[in-house]
Amino acid sequence: MASSGRVLHKSERPPSSVRSKVPISNSRRSVTPTSRTRPQPLDTDPESERVRVAVRLRPRNSEELLDADYSDCVELQPELKRLNLRKNNWSSESFKFDEVLSESASQKRVYEVVAKPVVESVLDGYNGTIMAYGQTGTGKTYTLGSVGKDDASERGIMIRALEDIITNASVSDTVEISYLQLYMEAVQDLLAPEKINIPIVEDAKIGEVSVPGAAIIKITNLDHFLQLLQIGETNRHAANTKMNTESSRSHAILMVYIRRSAHEKEEIDVSYQGNDSTTNRHGHHLPTIRKSKLLIVDLAGSERINKSGSEGHLLEEAKCINLSLTSLGKCINALAEHSPHIPTRDSKLTRLLRDSFGGSARTSLIVTIGPSSRNYAETTSTIMFGQRAMKVVNTVKLKEEFDYESLCRTLENQVDHLNAEIDRQQKLREKDNNEIEKKLKEFQKSSAEAEKSLVVRTEFLEKENTQLKSDTKGLVKELDSLKEQNSMLLNEITRVQTSLKNSKLQQLENSTYQKLLADTTQMYEKKIADLMKQLENECARSDNAEEQLERMKKRLSDADKSLQMENAGYQRALAETTRMYEERIAELNQQLEDEHAHFDGVEEQLHSTEKLLNDNQNAVKIYEEKEILELRMRLEEMHEAAVHELQQLNMEYKNLQLEKEGLSDELHTMRQNLQVEEKRRKQAENELLNIKKIVPESEDAIEVKKPYMQEISKGSSAFHNEQGLQVPSQSRDSITGGHKSTIAKICEEVGIPKILSLLTSRDVDVQIHAVKVVANLAAEVLIADINQEKIVQEGGLDALLALLESSQNPTALRVASGAIANLAMNEMNQSLITSKGGAQLLANIASKTDDPQTLRMVAGAIANLCGNEKLHVMLKEDGAIKALLGMARTGNADVVAQVARGLANFAKCESRRIIQGYWRGRSLLIEDGALSWLVANGNTTSTSTRRHIELAICHLAQNEDNAKYFVSSGGFKELIEISNSSTRDDIRSLAKKTIRLSPSFQTVMRAE
Repeated sequence: MASSGRVLHKSERPPSSVRSKVPISNSRRSVTPTSRTRPQPLDTDPESERVRVAVRLRPRNSEELLDADYSDCVELQPELKRLNLRKNNWSSESFKFDEVLSESASQKRVYEVVAKPVVESVLDGYNGTIMAYGQTGTGKTYTLGSVGKDDASERGIMIRALEDIITNASVSDTVEISYLQLYMEAVQDLLAPEKINIPIVEDAKIGEVSVPGAAIIKITNLDHFLQLLQIGETNRHAANTKMNTESSRSHAILMVYIRRSAHEKEEIDVSYQGNDSTTNRHGHHLPTIRKSKLLIVDLAGSERINKSGSEGHLLEEAKCINLSLTSLGKCINALAEHSPHIPTRDSKLTRLLRDSFGGSARTSLIVTIGPSSRNYAETTSTIMFGQRAMKVVNTVKLKEEFDYESLCRTLENQVDHLNAEIDRQQKLREKDNNEIEKKLKEFQKSSAEAEKSLVVRTEFLEKENTQLKSDTKGLVKELDSLKEQNSMLLNEITRVQTSLKNSKLQQLENSTYQKLLADTTQMYEKKIADLMKQLENECARSDNAEEQLERMKKRLSDADKSLQMENAGYQRALAETTRMYEERIAELNQQLEDEHAHFDGVEEQLHSTEKLLNDNQNAVKIYEEKEILELRMRLEEMHEAAVHELQQLNMEYKNLQLEKEGLSDELHTMRQNLQVEEKRRKQAENELLNIKKIVPESEDAIEVKKPYMQEISKGSSAFHNEQGLQVPSQSRDSITGGHKSTIAKICEEVGIPKILSLLTSRDVDVQIHAVKVVANLAAEVLIADINQEKIVQEGGLDALLALLESSQNPTALRVASGAIANLAMNEMNQSLITSKGGAQLLANIASKTDDPQTLRMVAGAIANLCGNEKLHVMLKEDGAIKALLGMARTGNADVVAQVARGLANFAKCESRRIIQGYWRGRSLLIEDGALSWLVANGNTTSTSTRRHIELAICHLAQNEDNAKYFVSSGGFKELIEISNSSTRDDIRSLAKKTIRLSPSFQTVMRAE
């Protein structure tokens, strides 16, 4: 397994001390949050959508420096962006690339010319891909994934790209990553190693490819990303080959998901959009987000087996690597030639990179080559791959969508604010209404009091006016009486004057009467003077009465005027107060109408918001109902399984109670025997210590017969290594010789009986080591039959079956299942295993464990038993066939391969019995649903698994009683497909022969 800080070989690493002085013609300015300029629309650049390809030359390594037989075959012209490939001294070819990087180019320059334009596009909302392709050992992983622990200048594209992205991300932006590897055509999560076979999902509507089962982790800072990158590199598969000491055995894919808000000042002017799509019907701006994805792909290096020296599991890995790279090359060829069909589904790698070549992502490819002419063919192939990739044109698209979540949150805040504002306005209106009502009541009260006081004042004035009128009438009457008296006095004065005149005349006549006349005249003069004085008094009194009358009239007039003025003032005040309150009421009514209009607008906006919320809630509700339904179905299944398991446990409990009663009788005897047995075991354990000293702990020298036995030991490199480490290549002769000598020492010094006695040891480690030795004895290449016979005769089979039945240790169960699988390769042992209940025990283990390695051992053992036609009925009755099909549901490729092999063995033996006349009726596999499983998995990517499935289908089709089930389940169509497109000639011939000889199939073909 690769270490956490995976470093390229010194000879493969371009020196960082030498900086290239070639000007960077295609590089952009550094992206910063404040100075980043807006790029021009991509359609203005005729080459912006083409896949851009750069070539990087690795320096000579130590082996090439010592090899004088091979000279350099590559000549670079960085200033012309050309590369000359010399076939010999007189023949060479010239190739032009977007960038040519010499062996002295720094990691920073490689990032700036290859990856930085793509990173900037990703920050602007476009998908992007950066991929490294080349022969193994040419520096792909160093270019992309170098961590640069000791020297930051050695950092690769992955770290530099994330550094730029994190630097330019705002607080509201999110950056998330997934780190995967494609190993042996299985997608595995490098950040969650327990996820080993993740499915690839393709959206049928928009064509996007995703890996929903992969872990997605939000990146907080660069140190966080460095930790995750080291974890991923630790979990990645690597091995030591002749071409590279740390050769990557899987394709690594770093997926970076960026989610950014699209601001108005950064909106791209799209000419075909006639309307502003980011505004709603109220003219409000709708928030938008840009979701982009960056793929950084470190492809495993292509290699030739004769040069890399790969053997065994390394050889299988190399086959898968070369197969996926071949599929990628086919897709590039088809895109470069504008072929109508692009074979993207031939490999999981091409499915994952579907958007990178011919899709909507901006893609930058760096091809790495070596200088030595020893690898001329590989270098030529790599260069031609880059040349074809330069012809691929992608349609770069901006992925921008409405931020409904942010909009929903904003609208909810607005609704809350508007509701609060409405409540506040309503409270203000209620307060104003209360104040208006209070003032109106006060005005009404004051108006009533003023009116009441006015009425009282008016009544008082009217009474006073009436009194004055009556007084005036009295004075007028008195004045009239005085006027009459004056008239009478005037008449009397006139009469006196007349008589005086007569008396004076008479005085002349009568002197005697003069004295009397004088007295009389004096008396009358006095009386006249009194009357004149009285008359003057009366005149003055009359004038006073007239003046008083005038004053009374004036006072009455003033009272009337003051009353009118006071009434006018009250009326004017009443009118002004009424007008003021009417204006205030009109103003409040207008304000109320405005508030109602605003409230109607708010209600309309609220209704639209509620509609959006209802739509979102309905979608969420539908999704939640769907999730609840799925969870309910899962819970029902789990409940049924739990009930079934509980019933089994009850049955087992009853059986254990019965056994307990029997065992209690035997316990006393067993204790006595155990004391003797304990002494023997101690002696055997001491001998086992000697065995451990003799047998190497790594067990590198042991070879097994079948590939599925390579998982018999957890810590042994001769069996499957769970961490993915590879055994150094050794020749078969040396392995076999070391294996023989080890087994010979064990048999000679210890003896098989003592080894078998250790199977019942109380020490689990002792049990496991003993089972490993037994498994190796059963798998001995040359003397396997002899060893297996000794093991069975000495009770080893019974001990292994007892261990399967009683042990709870997963490792013990796994290695015991592997040992039984080796014993089941002998026909005589197969009958013994089945008769002793071994098939039923294997089926029980399959139902209780979910460990893929244990399941592979169990499936391999049952598959070997399926090769004996005499045991078919018993295998079905013991539930072995149903357990075999059940194990296939785990989806593990190795388990599925063993299941397919077992079904093929069963079907082949059954068809042979039918031909010989020993069996009639439909196949036992049909009853357990094996045909449906075979049809469903007929298109598997594993060649060996597909071959077994095809053989099983062909052999099942030879039974005429199975024909109707073939027609109804789609098996007949699969059989026709096998006859036309199977990769093996013998299988195609067998399928055609089966169709030709079957009357039922011929009838169906004529009907079609």
